[in-house]
Amino acid sequence: MTYQKILAALDNSPLGKLVFEQALAVAKYDQATLMLFHCLPMETPSNAPYTSLYEGEFSDFSYLMRERLESQAQETNAWLEEYGKLANEQGIATEWHWKIGEPGRWIRDMGKTWKADLIIVGRRGLSGVSEMFLGSVSNYVVHHAPCSVLIVQETKYN
Repeated sequence: MTYQKILAALDNSPLGKLVFEQALAVAKYDQATLMLFHCLPMETPSNAPYTSLYEGEFSDFSYLMRERLESQAQETNAWLEEYGKLANEQGIATEWHWKIGEPGRWIRDMGKTWKADLIIVGRRGLSGVSEMFLGSVSNYVVHHAPCSVLIVQETKYN
């Protein structure tokens, strides 16, 4: 089977780099188009004030959230663009995109919208309580993706 459109779900980590490398290798082999995708999580800043609509701190909280999001978006654009340039230099047509929210659902939705025939995603190997509380993006994608899924397992060396 050859792939035409490969969606690589990335983060800016060593595992994300492995996912990119695997996606690039498959894209080169099949001469496929590559979509690099990242999802910014919805997080509350740890230094955010306790919000109170009556004390006017809600606007401070909103400002902190917007400021943090803008910073993350700029960083995300920078490293996605860098990966895109690396792929383009190797002759692979590449686009990149990011969204804000729940990664598993966005990866699924991007796979459908972009009509990917392969999604490549990393797996950190969480299990038990950690997986229950943190969730598993790769597990969600495997069970809800509209196409084939390749899981890149993070390896931990002592």
